Amino acid sequence: MVKPYEQRFPWNLDWNLLRTFMVVVEQQGISRAAYFLGLKQPTISAALKRLEDTTGHELIVRKPNEFKVTRAGSLLYQECAQIFGSVSQLPSLLQSGAEELRGHISIATTSHVISEHYDAVLHDFAVAHPKVTFSIAVAESEEVVSRVQQNRASLGICLLHKIPANMRASVLYREYFGLFCGARHPLFGQERIELSEIEGETSVSFQTETEEGPLFPVAQLRARAKLAPGWRGVSSNLHELRRMIVAGVGIGALPLHVAKRDVESGRLRQLPPYTELPLVNIYLLTNPQRKQSDAEAAFLALCQAAITGTDLAERTYE
Repeated sequence: MVKPYEQRFPWNLDWNLLRTFMVVVEQQGISRAAYFLGLKQPTISAALKRLEDTTGHELIVRKPNEFKVTRAGSLLYQECAQIFGSVSQLPSLLQSGAEELRGHISIATTSHVISEHYDAVLHDFAVAHPKVTFSIAVAESEEVVSRVQQNRASLGICLLHKIPANMRASVLYREYFGLFCGARHPLFGQERIELSEIEGETSVSFQTETEEGPLFPVAQLRARAKLAPGWRGVSSNLHELRRMIVAGVGIGALPLHVAKRDVESGRLRQLPPYTELPLVNIYLLTNPQRKQSDAEAAFLALCQAAITGTDLAERTYE
């Protein structure tokens, strides 16, 4: 039997509290959430207290220099994100059925999506449907997966260690990674560089170059070159990692086709090894449970047509 308070709960709940709570979790703090929302810190604290009173659970442990989401808070956050994702779809869904395709497409992507095939799809769709708008959020692959799972993005483009459960993933393109140094590095000007000469050199790294990360093959390349243990610099953003390599902070790995222009202009130099380089897949990720707008369905159909209509070898950038 449904208890009376359970019947009243959805009617008594202030939905604005859920939005505030979601921002607190994502900003990892009440003061940061207040700044993000343009509100005063006591207002955020009071909203959080009201939500905890309404749910009957402690959601966030609030102590000096400590921020921790409780188990109940984590469960509620997942539901809040789903609600937010569903509500954010409403404008596009309500535009379905118009004679001219309208709507909005939200894309969550990693920072190093450099693909002429994907750019061509984006161009063709934008030209064919000028009333459709786009928003593109750049994040780490883990965050991209989370946004797609939570229904907060139309699609994601990212690296994957394994395909998440209940998600649909297609290889958008593949890229080879190699090691590079910048023009300020002592090895840059040498006529010939042997693999043994980079042993023990300091390096910079992507955050996902871990055993459970999607760029673990790149970590194996670093181990093969016997670079110094650990790293001197780390980033989840390809452009910032490139900056550190160019600046001479350390040796680092980049996709070959992305670094090509810098190599040709004299900013970067590829280092050994030159063969048996790691090949990494970049995936197009979607949520089968998402109720797609007409614009989203049309864009994803065009993406899939480009993927199935182009041999994987052509979408492998060397």
